[in-house]
Amino acid sequence: MVGLELLDADAARDWMARTAAAVLDERDRLTELDAAIGDGDHGVSMVRGFTAVSAALAAAGELSLPGAVLLLAGRTLVSSVGGASGPLYGSALRAVGKALGDAGGADGKQVGAALGAGRDAIAALGGARGGDKTMLDAWIPAVAGFEFAVAGGGSLDAAAQFAAGAAEGGAEETVPMEARKGRASYLGPRSVGHLDPGAASTVLLFRALADAVG
Repeated sequence: MVGLELLDADAARDWMARTAAAVLDERDRLTELDAAIGDGDHGVSMVRGFTAVSAALAAAGELSLPGAVLLLAGRTLVSSVGGASGPLYGSALRAVGKALGDAGGADGKQVGAALGAGRDAIAALGGARGGDKTMLDAWIPAVAGFEFAVAGGGSLDAAAQFAAGAAEGGAEETVPMEARKGRASYLGPRSVGHLDPGAASTVLLFRALADAVG
């Protein structure tokens, strides 16, 4: 399809639907990644959370604002998923939705700022920063890539594609890192050599956004 100029409510719903499908497809891989350096429930938790998001959005009926879609998705993740992934992803999506506010459609610059708010919410809640071997190591370059593309005159579609590629690169860079936050940090040097599961699921989220907008 032709790339969208604005992220509207339909596109936001599609983003969440594509994320739900992606985490279901990658559930076993996410679980394997988490079993290596965590408690092995990341895949199951992500599927549970985004299945609940799909149900909540279906039950809500017509939502006319993208911000409202993402606020509901975030609240649902927080209430339906235990551990770290629910609160972190939920807080991020709530922050994105809040940043979009009452706009019926958000352009690239607005979406970039909203994604930045999501990144900041994750950092504030988890106390992590880049290089700690967490989901932020994919979120940070994804947002930077999105904003870079928009500043260069790129469309929403192009910026989202750029962000997805940057997220993938950031996730791969977690492999040689030693974890400094989260459950993986308990392993110390033994966490080296493993892809961070939160960074891997972040790639799915940004790839789903890229697909949703074009």
